[in-house]
Amino acid sequence: MLSNKHLEMRLDRQSCSLIAMLHVPALPGTPGHALEIDQIISHVCEEATILAALGYHGLLLENMHDLPYLNGGVGPEITACMTAVAAAVRRETSLALGIQILAAANQEALAVARAASLQFIRAEGFVFGHLADEGYIESCAGPLLRYRRQINATDIRVFCDIKKKHSSHAITADLSLAETARAAEFFHADGLIVTGNTTGEPPTTAELCEVRQASSLPLVVGSGVTADNIASFLETADSVIVGSAIKQQGNWARPIDSDRAARLVEAAGIE
Repeated sequence: MLSNKHLEMRLDRQSCSLIAMLHVPALPGTPGHALEIDQIISHVCEEATILAALGYHGLLLENMHDLPYLNGGVGPEITACMTAVAAAVRRETSLALGIQILAAANQEALAVARAASLQFIRAEGFVFGHLADEGYIESCAGPLLRYRRQINATDIRVFCDIKKKHSSHAITADLSLAETARAAEFFHADGLIVTGNTTGEPPTTAELCEVRQASSLPLVVGSGVTADNIASFLETADSVIVGSAIKQQGNWARPIDSDRAARLVEAAGIE
């Protein structure tokens, strides 16, 4: 298993890390639930194996099919199922592995990461509250990092979205992206994720440069990366997270398209 040291080496500005999304099928209790847990695990592990063989550096589990999402937490059934899925993927691959649980279920994500020996989580609402489509998301850095200490998980890195997609930031409109980045670093985030306004939409080069100049933390592009535009991110970002571009027809809700996933690796120049 890759240690945090190895993950940092991928994020050291010497090379750009390529992290692929693993969108877990809808889990029990959610409106879209259809598959049994063993079928869900089999599906996710199959996609993880494909992506590992293609040369991706890391994988990020997410319960994106569980929409509409709850605000700020999930039931114990979701945490339990995500733990089962994460542990199965951990057994299948030595890649760096992370998790996000929607929406803003950041403590639950840390609990899963701790139980399944994952290296990182993606956290929403780390600093400054914002209005998301699930409702108002409160900032969580204080309680989240105290919880990380409480469960002896300080080796698990917290990568946080700043000015998150699918959200209104009108109440923090007087705060620039750079100021938000500096606040996240001040509150001990381990990395910063910058996105476009929606899933599949990339951030601008200017936005990435603004964050790069404002913070020394690892910079991650969190949306909109494709085989056509990845080259424009390689010099600025330390890592990119890819989802829609590696799916059938470029649709995040569809299965992995191995040809599209391979083209993105080739475009990134990964050996």
